[in-house]
Amino acid sequence: MVGVADDGVRQVVRFCRSSDGVNIAYAVHGSGPPLVVDACWMSHLDFDWDSPIWRHYLVELGRIATVIRFDERGHGLSDRDVDDLGLERRVDDLAAVVDDAGLDRFAVLAMAQGGPVTLHYMARNPGRVTRLVCASTYAGGSGHVTEDDLALEEAFEALIRAGWDRKDPAFRRVFTSMMIPDATEEQMRWLDELHNKAVTAPTAYAARRARRDADASDLMARVDVPTLVLHSRDERMNDFEQARRLARGIPGARLVALESRNHILLEDEPAWPVFLREVTAFLAADRDAADPAGSPVTALLTERELDVLALAAEGRDNAAIADRMVLSPRTVERHLQNIYLKLGLTGTTARTAAVARFLTGR
Repeated sequence: MVGVADDGVRQVVRFCRSSDGVNIAYAVHGSGPPLVVDACWMSHLDFDWDSPIWRHYLVELGRIATVIRFDERGHGLSDRDVDDLGLERRVDDLAAVVDDAGLDRFAVLAMAQGGPVTLHYMARNPGRVTRLVCASTYAGGSGHVTEDDLALEEAFEALIRAGWDRKDPAFRRVFTSMMIPDATEEQMRWLDELHNKAVTAPTAYAARRARRDADASDLMARVDVPTLVLHSRDERMNDFEQARRLARGIPGARLVALESRNHILLEDEPAWPVFLREVTAFLAADRDAADPAGSPVTALLTERELDVLALAAEGRDNAAIADRMVLSPRTVERHLQNIYLKLGLTGTTARTAAVARFLTGR
């Protein structure tokens, strides 16, 4: 599945299978070093693509990185009928996405509820993540849950069960107004609709309850990569104290407070260019270290990918390559897509350009 927005930015949607057989949808767009976005509570890869509140994230991040984002199990384009929404499965889903995308090393943008998942993945897969950006997320297990907090959470869960699937968005608007209190009515209506499109009420309820138990507090001290923590100072979804805990707990982490009340930064608010500037500067080292235009293909591709490209350079089509390598044509196509991704190539000339890079050794 390929999506092309009005401004010409293109995303490719793919599917991979997690450890328990659940199909996870992920999308790739942009160019540069890989940046995996892990992952928002509510997402729909296709619906988000033209969103008035997400579009600026996607366009601008795609200018500085190859962005890989995915719909969590039970959400969006991923399998909906899912029983297990726990932390262990979510970590497996992240692993399935990055492996299917052919990523050896990559930066992660952990957003919203993605913090515990990312920290657990990093602990289990040392050396894979190059840099970590934590955006309005948390490690979990704050230890300061009051009776009022529990009562409020019970009220939220009751709202989900009673009103999430209703045509009238009044119940969903409670969550929308907490996430983007400074948004326009148009933006709020879009988020109201996303909530309904992204997930059903039973899954939204189960997912929210599962997230209450997700905790990676004991893993913060083990993070050994450069880390940037960005958080809206006055947002109401994840308290700013969560950012302080991350910055204190992760060795060498740098905290940037964003002057905003919005959980999702809006394009026209002053905090957005601060966020973008900080992330761009933070990822610059990865761009310098892995410039597809200046690095030889042998340094960027795996041995299997080089074998596929060598056969393509002989003029063989995908079926002939598959026959020679005893693979399925779909697997050959997946290898080629990963090659194009790593070399920063897009469009109808990507195959020709990749072969040219291979033949010249560049």
